[in-house]
Amino acid sequence: MTVTAPPVDQSDQLEPPPASSARTAWLRRLVPAAAAALCGVLLYVSFPPRTLWWLALPAFAGFAWVLRGRSWKAALGLGYLFGLGFLLPLLVWTGVEVGAGPWLALVAVEAVFVALVGVGVAAVSKLPAWPLWAAALWIAGEAVRARVPFRGFPWGKIAFGQADGVFLPLAAVGGTPVLGFAVVLCGFGLYEAGRLVVAGRRTRAVRKGAAAAALLSVAVPVVGAVAARPLVSDKAEDGTATVAVIQGNVPRSGLEFNAQRRAVLDYHVRETLKLAADVKAGKVARPDFVLWPENSSDIDPFANADAAVVIDDAARAIGVPISVGGVVEKDGKLLNEQILWDPVKGPTQTYDKRQVQPFGEYLPLRSLLGAVNKDWTSMVRQDFSRGTEPGVFDVDGAKVGLVTCYEAAFDWAVRDTVTHGAQLISVPSNNATFDRSEMTYQQLAMSRIRAVEHSRTVTVPVTSGVSAVIMPDGKITQKTGMFVPAYLVQKIPLRSSETPATGLGILPEIALVVVAAGGLGWAIGAGVVRRRRAAEA
Repeated sequence: MTVTAPPVDQSDQLEPPPASSARTAWLRRLVPAAAAALCGVLLYVSFPPRTLWWLALPAFAGFAWVLRGRSWKAALGLGYLFGLGFLLPLLVWTGVEVGAGPWLALVAVEAVFVALVGVGVAAVSKLPAWPLWAAALWIAGEAVRARVPFRGFPWGKIAFGQADGVFLPLAAVGGTPVLGFAVVLCGFGLYEAGRLVVAGRRTRAVRKGAAAAALLSVAVPVVGAVAARPLVSDKAEDGTATVAVIQGNVPRSGLEFNAQRRAVLDYHVRETLKLAADVKAGKVARPDFVLWPENSSDIDPFANADAAVVIDDAARAIGVPISVGGVVEKDGKLLNEQILWDPVKGPTQTYDKRQVQPFGEYLPLRSLLGAVNKDWTSMVRQDFSRGTEPGVFDVDGAKVGLVTCYEAAFDWAVRDTVTHGAQLISVPSNNATFDRSEMTYQQLAMSRIRAVEHSRTVTVPVTSGVSAVIMPDGKITQKTGMFVPAYLVQKIPLRSSETPATGLGILPEIALVVVAAGGLGWAIGAGVVRRRRAAEA
């Protein structure tokens, strides 16, 4: 007798997974990705012109939550999204005149560095005291970004968003690396402390060592910042000087202002003559010297007698030397030069900008870019050459360090002037190209950080604003509006002592890079051991 088995109902096996499971899997991918991008935006909002410096802490706490325990592939993608959320809005000013293409290309490249840091943070996130290793990895990433490609682009260093923050005095301890490290460490520490609190409620068991490390990650940066406050001083160590900052304004914003070079020069001459008249009338004190911005004379005064005459007239009218920002050509080289113009002797000292801006003052990969789009090469027809020597003008015994515009973002370019004797720092700039974008305020914040870092007064003469006088404690005592002619006159302290940051130079950054490498090596070694044990088991 043959028995036939009843047919098997395979409907359950053939049915697709429930929609809720698919939705859950989708959300598991979407939520971390959205959180990473939003935390990047939160970090951007912590930067000037806003004074919401403290938002950097929850931004890094959220970044830690997103990355902790992730695989390297997931961390790479999440880190890239964090970088895009941060850098896309932060650097939008780079496309004001040249369009969206260069802006997006710059952000796409710079976000790669953030993505690689994300991989490192995920790798060290299971180590003891992991916020320490993770914060050091972030600073290591900034160190690389400040050097490559094309000699680096340090814009967006965490330190540059902390001009109004409680951590600011740490700039005098170890410069931008130590200040930035403290902020990132505190953010990661806040996340770890919160995670341990939640874990403790669930399991009622939290390791004391882990809790202590989390609390120290928050407490040490704050206590360190308070302890560093005595390093910040406005005391005049070498007497005082009365300085005048001239903002002549430009005929209109945008790249077109270069076609009106004589008008820009005349505007700065006119504002200086107005200052001279007010000095003669007793309305303001006579300055010891006058500071004009970058590109205040795009007409080469060494090659054009008419430009030299009007500059000479301005210097004679005010009766003191003027530092003029000129574009000059020497021995076939185009130079962005500061010229000290004496009312009696004429031009006496010069400083040639050393850190010239890629795609603005010179065009990397010119032949390649020209083959892709000839319009790009026409925007920078002739490359500027780099200077080789630090700029320190000796003006009647006062030593003025020159840091031209873009150079303010580079640690070494500012420190060089101080180690060569600068008693105050001037940052002549030209922001007219970028209209009323946030770039002006971001750069002004950099100058405030530099003032505290080296305990020097910093003056910021800008063609179209915002021009300012910044005391050694980072506070702005005078500033102008944007796209208005104006002058500022103020007595400032001259200082010659060095902060620890000035004396140590690059050493704090090197130390943090070593810490980052040690943590990453530890994490990689621990991973190898775990896999070996798993294979043996």
